[in-house]
Amino acid sequence: MHPTRRRLAPIAAALLAAPSLGHAAGFPDRPIRLIVPWAAGGSTDGQMRVLAEIAGRNLGQPVLVENRPGARGTFAAQVLHGQAKPDGYTIGQIHTGVLSHPFMTRSATWDSVNDFTYLLALTGYLSGLVVRSEARWRDWPALMAEARANPGKLSFGSSGVGGLSHLVMAQLLAAERVEMLHVPYRGVAETTTALLSGQVDAIADSSGWAPHVDAGRMRILAIWGNERPKRFPEAPAISEYGHDIGGIAPYALAGPKGMDPAVVEVLHDAFRRALFDPAHQAALARYDMPTLYMSGEAYRAWVAKRVPVERDLIRSLGITFEAG
Repeated sequence: MHPTRRRLAPIAAALLAAPSLGHAAGFPDRPIRLIVPWAAGGSTDGQMRVLAEIAGRNLGQPVLVENRPGARGTFAAQVLHGQAKPDGYTIGQIHTGVLSHPFMTRSATWDSVNDFTYLLALTGYLSGLVVRSEARWRDWPALMAEARANPGKLSFGSSGVGGLSHLVMAQLLAAERVEMLHVPYRGVAETTTALLSGQVDAIADSSGWAPHVDAGRMRILAIWGNERPKRFPEAPAISEYGHDIGGIAPYALAGPKGMDPAVVEVLHDAFRRALFDPAHQAALARYDMPTLYMSGEAYRAWVAKRVPVERDLIRSLGITFEAG
């Protein structure tokens, strides 16, 4: 071998052995914290725990779910925006409630387009309006008729002010010219308990109520969407009553702004594999959640288009959680 080639051979071997572009050397070397901004026991918590377990195996480090309910489902965004380091060891769920939050407060919050590092979009919620099985309202028109005759007397619960189901319900009530009392809770586990115990007349929330419907304890009056769900073909879509609210909005995993692209790629790849893993797909089916995968950049583009929609809806409805 030529002497020059002999000298270059070890260098070439070292380059081949080194991590390739887009792979973060040594990451992760400790557990990753995944903030779920809802109470334990709901559909998001159940789905995320399955996802985290599989992703942890892919990463070689545990992904630890941390439930942080309250604050209208925005605790993950608060931690990612103002507290966590952009090192990939703290990530959390970003959903439409995070996008709407800045438009319901005068306080400085975040820019949903630019203040997070989006990893990937995962899935979305089957949601709708549900009552107890013994309730006197057999369908959506019956509930609207009574609510219209008794403004503010009937109540509905949701997973927080400004969440997707609250905004949808507010939009529908405005279109129906109906007033109902909104009672916010910290997640679907709490709203289902509230409905079963008679604290509220109805709940507008994601499908954590599905087992209660299956067991005959609850009845669906309307599904938020334009199609009836496969699991509940007897449940009418709200479009059947003349309301078009669009399809299911996806939610994503994100980290703080300014993350290393190589770390982002590692997390994206591990969670994407977990998303399509058969065990996680079974969990999605159990909670009636579709697979709505998008890359981080694709989701960021979706957020950029969605934010003006959320802003205009909130302003038109006058929704706020600040007095004065």
